[in-house]
Amino acid sequence: MSDLSVVQYILIALIFVWSGFVRSGLGFGGAVLSLPFLLLVLDEPLVFLPIISIHLLVFSSLTIWMNNRQSSTGPQGTPKSGTVDWHYLGRMLSILIVPKLIGVFGLITLPGHILSAIIFIIVGLYSVSYIVNKPFRSGSKTVDAVFLMLGGYISGTSLIGAPLIIAVAAQHLPKEKLRDTLFALWFILVLIKLGAFVWAGVDLQLIHHTWLLPAAAVGHVIGLYVHDRMLHAETSLFYRVLGTILLTVSSIGLVTVWL
Repeated sequence: MSDLSVVQYILIALIFVWSGFVRSGLGFGGAVLSLPFLLLVLDEPLVFLPIISIHLLVFSSLTIWMNNRQSSTGPQGTPKSGTVDWHYLGRMLSILIVPKLIGVFGLITLPGHILSAIIFIIVGLYSVSYIVNKPFRSGSKTVDAVFLMLGGYISGTSLIGAPLIIAVAAQHLPKEKLRDTLFALWFILVLIKLGAFVWAGVDLQLIHHTWLLPAAAVGHVIGLYVHDRMLHAETSLFYRVLGTILLTVSSIGLVTVWL
């Protein structure tokens, strides 16, 4: 990434501002909502995936720490539950960790465009249900498990499995804990992916973090403000915003897959 034009550098910085914004605003989307645009600037995924991974590790851990750094008791001496649902996090991990590892190490090779199209179609259907304020409830632990396993596998191969995972998590987590629980999940999953990058000798582009981390930080701060506003809005508005973003993700993904 050392021989790009000034215009390309500016575009990449702006996209990482956007990446930081959607990540902190919703708890997901840092990869899936920025990677398609980054590849239009430079069509080399392995240049950007390590950068996105390190950004997620930095900002997810920082956000969780900031939100839980206060005393563990409330104003009346009642214990605080924190912003991460560790019990449900463990449940999700137990279901998707094996597919995640299979995806990371490429033990099963499936046609990428078919797999991506399936996930974006499913996410699109979920998003419409949120927009019309009639969220889909599978009513089946088996269906939820299938979606989590598919999301884990996609996350292992390309880091874009978040929309399918959040489609399940949003059914079971209160909105106050949704983002930070997902952040904790992404931290664990991305740490595995980053370890695979190091093992494979992929360039982590560390020199470029000196200017891309500040760019992502600007978007991160804006996203924190937006997230706080959404939490204080009515629940239906929160899920309409969530559904709109998911629909945007799936639409961009489908266009990218079939181009």
